[in-house]
Amino acid sequence: MREIPEVLPKDEHNAKLLSNVHPADWQNPEPASRYNLVVIGAGSAGLITTAIAASLGARVALIERHLLGGDCLNVGCVPSKALIRSARRVAETRSAEKLGLSIAEGASVDFGAAMERVRRVRAEISPVDSAHRYQHELGADVFLGEARFSGRDSIEVDGETLRFKKAVITTGARAAAPPIEGLAETGFLTNETVFTLTERPRRLAVIGGGPIGCELAQAFQRLGTEVILLNDVEHILPREDPDAAAIVQEVLAREGVRLVLGCRVERVEQKGDEKVVRLGCADGESDQVVVDEILVAVGRSPNVEGVNLEAAGVEYDRRGIRVNDRLQTTNPRIFAAGDVCMDWKFTHAADAAAKIAVQNALFFGRKKLSSLTMPWCTYTDPEIAHVGMYERDATAKGIPVDTYTVPLHENDRAVADGQEEGFVRIHVKQRTDRIVGATIVAAHAGEMISQLSLAMVGKLGLGTILNTIYPYPTQSEAIKRAAGAYARTRLTPLVKRVFDRWMAFTR
Repeated sequence: MREIPEVLPKDEHNAKLLSNVHPADWQNPEPASRYNLVVIGAGSAGLITTAIAASLGARVALIERHLLGGDCLNVGCVPSKALIRSARRVAETRSAEKLGLSIAEGASVDFGAAMERVRRVRAEISPVDSAHRYQHELGADVFLGEARFSGRDSIEVDGETLRFKKAVITTGARAAAPPIEGLAETGFLTNETVFTLTERPRRLAVIGGGPIGCELAQAFQRLGTEVILLNDVEHILPREDPDAAAIVQEVLAREGVRLVLGCRVERVEQKGDEKVVRLGCADGESDQVVVDEILVAVGRSPNVEGVNLEAAGVEYDRRGIRVNDRLQTTNPRIFAAGDVCMDWKFTHAADAAAKIAVQNALFFGRKKLSSLTMPWCTYTDPEIAHVGMYERDATAKGIPVDTYTVPLHENDRAVADGQEEGFVRIHVKQRTDRIVGATIVAAHAGEMISQLSLAMVGKLGLGTILNTIYPYPTQSEAIKRAAGAYARTRLTPLVKRVFDRWMAFTR
């Protein structure tokens, strides 16, 4: 019997969400004799795969055991960004005096209202990912229930057998739980459960200094929780440009997040209503923090269990399903896309990979994952956005680069906005204007990075950017100033002096 998921708290918003992404009264259709494509998992990659294949006239079945929309809609991008928006507005209000505004005394944060808005936003977006839309508007057969391969070209769901010519596995990933003594017994939150909160925790320990940990640590601190961020290395966001990570680290500390870095969580204990986190630090000292809730944000684990991949001849390991560059598994009939098989665990990466998988599955295509130019963004305040290679990547690949950095405090709009912390940094192949990578730290870096992603995909260099007219004043002008820095290196001393005067005039 199909299990109906429970989404807490039980309110009108979550009821609306469930009615769209896992209707209690849903009746699975009669299976076709054979499907052109069966898609297992209705997260971002699965939904895109299904929509494309169905629009091309293929007979498609989509299987989901839990909630259509996957992590992005239900426990990831949508709820987290809604919460971050509320937190950013709180921070803007608290800094209003810097802009000449006076805020009435006694203004306070209504945490319950902020979380209700998160649930409302999620419910409002959910019809786009609904079972009804995918079956009745897009033409796929939507099956709700557990899926298990029964052979190399067949899969069982809800007592029925679906036979397929091709299949795509898009089962995603889940929040990883580290093997910390006492953690499971004490209880903890992840991104999959934190949005069920209706009351603000007074004290919150965040284990993990990656993107999710930093985003939610800052958001909860701004909403009035006392946050302690615990990371086992000496800095946060270790995968990012060190200068970019340092800016965010300083901002978190200034806003009141207590950073406990270079310490390992050894065990967790419950003492009455409190949770005690015992730490072992790199200097040999021990420490502890006492909190009301613990949020674990230490990465993602692929969902490969329970699908009986062995019966389908699909190989996998702890990192996920093994695929080649065309996203084909060890069973030539079966492909995979998204978090279950990729290092890029982003919604937009899953979308892009889904397009590759469906083209290769249905049309014997040769599209390659390695051909993608992949941007990403960490939604702290300021945001960190990146595309292409870091300087360390280029060095490792033997690609000499020139780097151009423009601090935001040199950008007029950033100064006017009171958002001077950050920079634009662009790496180009040495002695050329060809962009190989870029990092932006800015209030809206995620919006700005697409200019450089487009330039890389379109093979447009800094010379083209320099000849592009930017509205004044915008923070994006910092990108053009980086292009100007490149152009300056190409000039003779006399022309360079003239160019400097021109750039100063057009600032």
